[in-house]
Amino acid sequence: MRLYNTLTRQKEEFKPLVPGEVKMYVCGPTVYNYFHIGNARPFIVFDTLRRYLEYKGYKVTYVQNFTDVDDKIINKAKEEGLDSREISEKYIGEYFKDADALGIKRATIHPKVTENIKEIIDFIQKLINKGYAYEVDGNVYFDTTKFGGYGKLSKQSIEELEAGARVEINEAKKSPMDFALWKKQKPGEPAWDSPWGQGRPGWHIECSVMSTKYLGETIDIHAGGQDLVFPHHENEIAQSEAFSGKPFARYWLHNGYITINNEKMSKSKGNFFTVRDIVSEFDPEVVRFFLLSAHYRNPINFSRELMKQSKNALERLYNSKENLEHLMENAKSEKMTANEKDILKGLEKYRYKFIEAMDDDLNTADAIAAIFELVKEINTKIDGESSKELIEKSYELFRELTEVLGLLTKKKEILDEDIQRLIEERQKARKEKNYALADKIRDDLKAKGIILEDTPQGVKWKRV
Repeated sequence: MRLYNTLTRQKEEFKPLVPGEVKMYVCGPTVYNYFHIGNARPFIVFDTLRRYLEYKGYKVTYVQNFTDVDDKIINKAKEEGLDSREISEKYIGEYFKDADALGIKRATIHPKVTENIKEIIDFIQKLINKGYAYEVDGNVYFDTTKFGGYGKLSKQSIEELEAGARVEINEAKKSPMDFALWKKQKPGEPAWDSPWGQGRPGWHIECSVMSTKYLGETIDIHAGGQDLVFPHHENEIAQSEAFSGKPFARYWLHNGYITINNEKMSKSKGNFFTVRDIVSEFDPEVVRFFLLSAHYRNPINFSRELMKQSKNALERLYNSKENLEHLMENAKSEKMTANEKDILKGLEKYRYKFIEAMDDDLNTADAIAAIFELVKEINTKIDGESSKELIEKSYELFRELTEVLGLLTKKKEILDEDIQRLIEERQKARKEKNYALADKIRDDLKAKGIILEDTPQGVKWKRV
C-alpha cells in the first residue's frame, strides 16, 4: 500500500512501526455547533482508511479528539447563556448522532481536552525546562526559532512564514511565529490552576499531548483536512518533536477542500451547510457515497445535482444487493456447475481491482468503479437459473467490498402486515387478470409511500 505523505510530498510505501499494528490520530471537531460538510470529508475519508487497514488485517488504534475548550465554545456559551461544558457536551452528543448516521465508526479512544489538563501542563513544563517555551505574564509560548525544523510540513521557512504572518498588537511574543501553549484566564472564561496561574490550553498543544498519551511519542499516521497543514499540524510537529526528540508522525495525510457550487463555503455567502441540513434532504449514506466518489486529495464540488447523481448510483447498488438476495431465496439448485466455477473465478478479478485502487493512496473513486464493474458482470452472468452457491459467493464478494467503504449498511425493512397483505392481494389480482384492482392497489400503496416494481425476478418495493 502506498500513501501520499504531505511531509515528503510523494507517495510512499506504508510500513507501520510495529508490523501488523497501526497507530492513527485524526483531528476531531471543536464542539460548539453541528459539523458541516467540509468537516464530514476527513471524518469519512479517514474512517474509510481505518476500515481498509482493518480489512487488510492490521490492528488499528484510532484516536480522534474532541476540542471541548476553545474561544468558539466560550462565545457560543455566552450567546446561549450556558456554561462552556454544557455547550461542549451537547455538541459531542450531536456529533455522534451525525457521525453514526454517516457510518463513521467510533474511534478506539475519543479523548477530550478537559480530561487531559494535567498531562498538558506537564508537557508544557517540560518544553519550558528544555528551553523551547517561555512564560510572559501568565501566558506560555512556544519559541519557533529554537526548533530547527519549523516549516518542514508546510514547506516554508520561518522567514517566509513571518512575512505572511498577522502580528497582533501589543502581544508579548518574542517572534510573530511563536504560538500559545497556555493562555492566561480572561474574565468569565473557564480556567485551571497551573504553575503560570489560572488559564487554559492553547489549541495546538492538545493534539500533541493526547496523541503521545494514547499512542506513544511516534505514531504511524496523523491525518486531517488540508486547512490544518499550517499552522495546526506544523505546530504539533514542532512541540512534539521538541518534547521527545523523536519523529512525531511517519505519514501525514490531508484531504482536499470542498466547494459549494464551485464557490468556497462561507456563512457570509449563504452557502454554508451542516450535515444536519443536508440529511434533511438526502439520506446520510448518499453523503458518504458522494464524498468517497472523488479521490480524497482532490478538491470536490458539492451541489444538489451531484448529490442526486450519487443518490441514483447508490440506489443501483442497493438494487443489485436486493436482486441477489431475491435470487438466493429462490434458487433452483444448490451446488455450482463447472461453468459456474469459471464465472466465479472471473468475478474474483474485481476484488483485485478494488484492492489495487485502495492500495494506490486510498483511491476510493477507482474502488467504487471496480464495484460497479463487478455489479455489471453479476447482472450479466447470474440469473434465476444460477445455483444458490454461485449466487451466495457472488453476494459475499459484493458485500465484502462495499462494507470496506461503509456502504450498503441499511438493513432490509420489514413491511407492516397490512402493506404486505396489499402486495399479495395485488399479485393475486394480476394472476386473475383483474388489472383494475391491481392498479388500484398499486395507487393505494403509492399514496402510503410504497412504490412497486414488477421485475422478471418478481415484485419489488421501495419506500419513498
